[in-house]
Amino acid sequence: MDHHLLLLFTVVSHVLPPINGDLVIEGLRNIQKRSTGKPANDIEVYSIIINSQLTSRFAHNVITSRAVNRANISKEAFFNVDLPKTAFITNFSMIIDGVTYPGVIKEKEVAKKQYEKAVSRGQTAGLVRASGRKTEKFTVSVNVASESNVTFELVYEEMLKRNLGKYEMFIKVQPKTLIRKYEIEVDIHEPQGISFLDAQASFITNDLLPAIQKSFSGEKGHISFKPTIDQQRSCANCSTTLLDGDFTVTYDVSRESPGNIQVVNGYFVHFFAPPKLSGVPKNVVYVIDKSTSMRGRKIQQTKEALLRILNDTSAQDHFTFILFDSYITLWKDSLIKATPENLEEARKFVKGISPSRSTNINAPVLKAVEILNKAHETKAVPERSVSLIVLLTDGKANAGESNPAKIQENAKKAIQGRYTLYSLGFGNYVDYPFLEKLALENSGIARRIYEDSDADLQLQGFYNEIANPTLTDIKMQYPENAIADLTQNNFKHYFEGSEIVVAGRVTDNDLNSFIVDVKAEGADTSVKYTDNIPLKSEDGVSDQQKYIFGDFTERLWAYLTIQQLLEKRLHADPSEKANLTAQVLELSLKFKFVTPLTSMVITKPKEKDKEEEILVADKFVEGQQNQISSARTFSSASSNYHPTFVDSDPHFVINVPQKNDTLCFNIQEQPGVILNLIEDKQLGIAVNGELIGNKKTDNVISNETYFGRIGIINREMKIRLEVTTEKITVLNHKNQKTISWQKTGSISKEGFNLVVNKRSNVSFSFGEGATFVIILHEVWKGHPLHRSFLGFYTLDDHTFSEGVHGLLGQFFHGIDYEISNVHKTDNPDKPDATMKVKNKLLTVTRGGKRDYRSDPKNGIKIPCWFVHFNGEGLIDGTHTDYIVPDIFSIAS
Repeated sequence: MDHHLLLLFTVVSHVLPPINGDLVIEGLRNIQKRSTGKPANDIEVYSIIINSQLTSRFAHNVITSRAVNRANISKEAFFNVDLPKTAFITNFSMIIDGVTYPGVIKEKEVAKKQYEKAVSRGQTAGLVRASGRKTEKFTVSVNVASESNVTFELVYEEMLKRNLGKYEMFIKVQPKTLIRKYEIEVDIHEPQGISFLDAQASFITNDLLPAIQKSFSGEKGHISFKPTIDQQRSCANCSTTLLDGDFTVTYDVSRESPGNIQVVNGYFVHFFAPPKLSGVPKNVVYVIDKSTSMRGRKIQQTKEALLRILNDTSAQDHFTFILFDSYITLWKDSLIKATPENLEEARKFVKGISPSRSTNINAPVLKAVEILNKAHETKAVPERSVSLIVLLTDGKANAGESNPAKIQENAKKAIQGRYTLYSLGFGNYVDYPFLEKLALENSGIARRIYEDSDADLQLQGFYNEIANPTLTDIKMQYPENAIADLTQNNFKHYFEGSEIVVAGRVTDNDLNSFIVDVKAEGADTSVKYTDNIPLKSEDGVSDQQKYIFGDFTERLWAYLTIQQLLEKRLHADPSEKANLTAQVLELSLKFKFVTPLTSMVITKPKEKDKEEEILVADKFVEGQQNQISSARTFSSASSNYHPTFVDSDPHFVINVPQKNDTLCFNIQEQPGVILNLIEDKQLGIAVNGELIGNKKTDNVISNETYFGRIGIINREMKIRLEVTTEKITVLNHKNQKTISWQKTGSISKEGFNLVVNKRSNVSFSFGEGATFVIILHEVWKGHPLHRSFLGFYTLDDHTFSEGVHGLLGQFFHGIDYEISNVHKTDNPDKPDATMKVKNKLLTVTRGGKRDYRSDPKNGIKIPCWFVHFNGEGLIDGTHTDYIVPDIFSIAS
């Protein structure tokens, strides 16, 4: 498993460039309190140090950053760290002028009220959010007085997992400035001995090469990276830095025997990874989503990955493909041996995959089980073989059986523990908790495949992990009546290049030796491994206690136990879940781990004329927040999911799930102006809205405008949809159909569905991943001032390309920004703050807009940061750039 960390240390004033990667150490910056747009380089970071101690795969990491404010006014400093999603934060503290402000780990429910109070005041109280494929971002800021020093220190722990024959630690180095003392130090202690150790950096030059030091001998290894100021420079006398890229540490241990056992301070850990075994044949059913939302790059990348997988398929394996949309398509109705001829036929089949229709997950999964059952019953596959189902989907079940719980129940009942099911969720809009539970209930795991240029390599990478099973039905047996609190000790498969880890508590203090038996089924016969480890040397002291630091084994046991209990909790019944929750909470508090059931509460130094500010750090939970990464679990802003939309006069509301927050702005223009809301040239889809004003009267002057007409065009489907306050009209190349708002009606054709709810709303979708609702705000025709108007809501936008634009569309793939300097105004309910976004500083105001979907009359208030002046600084360009000549305008 990759080990990631990213560290930024900055001061509010200058928007940082986009962050991609695993571990970034970002240099310090600062900015004026108000929106001057000029950086004031008065805060100096004089050291950034990352220290990692690795003992038997268990990493204890300490990140320390120190800075001084040399300005004659106070500055706000940000400390940002991207750490692995598999890690648990164990400690954090800020030291300001000798005074320590520590974080305190509490039960999540205890922290909840403190958090909600902070959110209600407009404070950015959440400290942790998703930031990358395998990382989550920890962020905290503090106001630093003139000539004052600040030290930030964060501690986290995790166990590295072996993948494809090695352990890896990635550090993305990106300080953006020269740092006087910049150090990365990694100390490794492996009792089995280190077989190889390497460290490389993507940004390395001949001048920087001497700054990387690496050495190992026997059990110990050391890596350091300590570039001098001159080595950091991008050129002689330059103030810019070369440090920008990946720093990678990889290693593995010596394996003279299949297992290694360490017993220290009453706890043991057993590592098992037998080398050089014959492979067990595989029987694989690939269940591949080909619904409409997979079109474009996703289906192309899937096909490329499947072609590579076919090239790597062993001649002893059996396989087949099941494609699914609304229906299922079989390549073969039975498992086929991987002969050269069959592989070539399969390649032709894969190349011809074409997306269409909706998503039926239940039917293909059950069909896969049926095919495996038939193969085993007829002995068409070897008796000693591994049977796997690999499910790939990018959406949610919306055809056939669509109830997630029922699909899970059906799969579990059909599989009956005989086969392993792996769930691959492609993109951010899958129902990840559903896929995770589906996999865990059937001995597998779930993996998210990120929509990116390397998605095909991600898919192939997952296959490589399961490509070479060498053992099945592994049972680990330990001394009877001598151990307790054992972690998982039975495993369905062992794959080459991985490692099985078991830990537990030793209850017999007089035990002189520790005997372990491992029984398993191999490719040709049953196998048994036995280890007998003496616990005491001649002087009566454990040899292992002489070299393992601290309470390593106990903390590794607690870490592993918590991780496994959390997995069980995902598919437990209510009574069992309550018991598992209690166990996780007890261990989390005892060992001071920030887990999904605990929070770290930090009280910032109280500033003059400001309320005490509480910050809360939670554990990231994959798949939460509408299956879009977010680490908050009880934010008032996210308790009810809301979409990106525009409504009323007109208020644009942008949901930012990555921040667990909402942005909003208004557009002021004249009646008759047509604004582009969404435009995707690649998909040929555009949405435009025409503004209307209030009725003219002698007594009232009104500048309010609303959308009175909305036009939607889909070139691929040859559809134009026009919605006014009177009627809905659908035009295609053959005919035209009109539905009055006074009636309920629907229209459906291949990939396009539209439903009109009388005098209420119209919902429509273009296949999967493009779903919208237009709400009718009906006003009495005789009203002296107001007119009826429309609101436009995006319920699902994940099918849109990266190039989608428009006043709403440009935000479909997220936006990065930071909020700081929240302070009171004349209106206590509407504090102001500084937003840094797109290399600009904006003054924003905490306010609220209304979502009228569930309550058309009153709406539901959504807190948001309001961007003034027609959204200038937040939107690309100015609002006039979005004025188009026609209701069906779309760029060619």
